[in-house]
Amino acid sequence: MTVPLVSLSNLSTEPSPSPQVAAIWEALCAEAVNASAKDAALTRAMNSAVLYHASFAQALAQRVAIKLANHDLDHDELLAVIAQAFIGNRNIVADAAADLTAIKERDPSNTEILTPFLYFKGFVALQGQRVAHWLWHHDRLHLARHIQSRISEVFGVDIHPAAKMGRSIMLDHGSGLVIGETAIVEDDVSILQNVTLGGTGKETGDRHPKVRRGALIGAGAKILGNIEIGVGAKVGAGSVVVNAVSDYTSVAGIPAKQVGRRHFNLPGITMDQTVSEPEYMI
Repeated sequence: MTVPLVSLSNLSTEPSPSPQVAAIWEALCAEAVNASAKDAALTRAMNSAVLYHASFAQALAQRVAIKLANHDLDHDELLAVIAQAFIGNRNIVADAAADLTAIKERDPSNTEILTPFLYFKGFVALQGQRVAHWLWHHDRLHLARHIQSRISEVFGVDIHPAAKMGRSIMLDHGSGLVIGETAIVEDDVSILQNVTLGGTGKETGDRHPKVRRGALIGAGAKILGNIEIGVGAKVGAGSVVVNAVSDYTSVAGIPAKQVGRRHFNLPGITMDQTVSEPEYMI
């Protein structure tokens, strides 16, 4: 099947963006103008990354292309592929806007939209994976794998193109993150650095974790096998999880065991990594 190429200009002809995308774009432009005003040395960078573009979709496509292009797939070729994915699935751009909102709300070191858009590798890596995911499901497997490989080389983040990623996701730092082929990460999840959502060996088929809405996965956690990490679950830093974790439950340790009392919030949103005083341990 021959698929026509599209260009960055095609993105400006798309229907009006959602209110959230429009708000993100307005904030991004305002912050870029402010950054230029504070430091003239950044003027060209802000213009190129944000202000010369007609929409959030255009700016996002350009950002991902600049980061992932190489001699095998140059900037213009990759940009055409990204634009094609954005037009083929308009949710990709909306999901990226939701991710930026999540980062601004959850990351205590950041109060902007501009900073994660430009500099946070977890954010850009996730948007690249969304493009690879679209390609994977359009039977363009080698191109999807090429993008996966480039994301790994550039950012140290390895998410299989077939993995299903929700929206409003924060991949904090991103370094060392590995997510396998049949993994699912639902909406409002936060994952810190050096996390593995992997298999347990050479089994085939559905073999990777399913992380449900609002879960929080602490730094260095290893979650292995086709197990469910429930809604609002919390996995402590450095834990090794090989059994399912119930909704609104905290686990920690090697192997991970339930700790503290059951909670009733979504730690993926609150970023609360503490554990309440234990009433029991299993």
